[in-house]
Amino acid sequence: MSIAKGSRNQHYSYSAYADPRMAETFEAQRFGGPIGQLLAETQEQVMSSFLSPLQGLSVLDVGTGTGRAAIALARRGAVVTGVDASAEMLAVAARRARAYGAPVTFLRADAHALGFRDSTFDAVVCLRVLMHTPDWKKSLRELCRVARTRVVLDYPALWSAAALQAASRGVAQKLGVRTEAYRVLSARAVRDVLASNGFRVVETHRQFVLPIAFHKTLGSAATTVSVERMLAVVGLRTMLGSPVTIVAERLER
Repeated sequence: MSIAKGSRNQHYSYSAYADPRMAETFEAQRFGGPIGQLLAETQEQVMSSFLSPLQGLSVLDVGTGTGRAAIALARRGAVVTGVDASAEMLAVAARRARAYGAPVTFLRADAHALGFRDSTFDAVVCLRVLMHTPDWKKSLRELCRVARTRVVLDYPALWSAAALQAASRGVAQKLGVRTEAYRVLSARAVRDVLASNGFRVVETHRQFVLPIAFHKTLGSAATTVSVERMLAVVGLRTMLGSPVTIVAERLER
């Protein structure tokens, strides 16, 4: 498996997740509390729907982190391999998989150069990764290369509240503040890369209009669901919802 080399592994997306403390606290930070649980449940539902039927489906989870998506898919019958550049995150993922009784194969690999042959897996999943990778287009090309039929990925939308947070974090990082910066992407840019690699978007899910940080401050899943439902009724979720999760299918060759 190929892992980060040269100057790329100095990028925050590698150094931050190589921290054992980050690996051990990642699940609680991302998916703790009522809003974190809502995020996790929605992510699993959307992912499972996009990949159905899961029984026997071979899936590669790129940037698996502590294995949440990989474990969820394996528990639903998929044959899952999870890869990540961080050995520390993979150690936590393997431990969690054993606790859940989920048969997942975890390997160390880099999203920019996956060490698999073309079309090795029926489907490839990549969640909360392209927003951080040094070269998201190269990573997306790799996802398409090793996927036989489908690719599921997500990203913070360019036209969303997430763009404001991304901009502020980018400024803070340049000023020397330690923060997890990230990029936002446009739907057109993502579609263009997919199209150039023989894939087309067939379904899209947008989650929140208001920032996730705002919902976490409220701390009420019921309030979040109610507020976001009202915003969806007036069409704002379609316009400004983020993160965006999509499934793309390979065009007939």
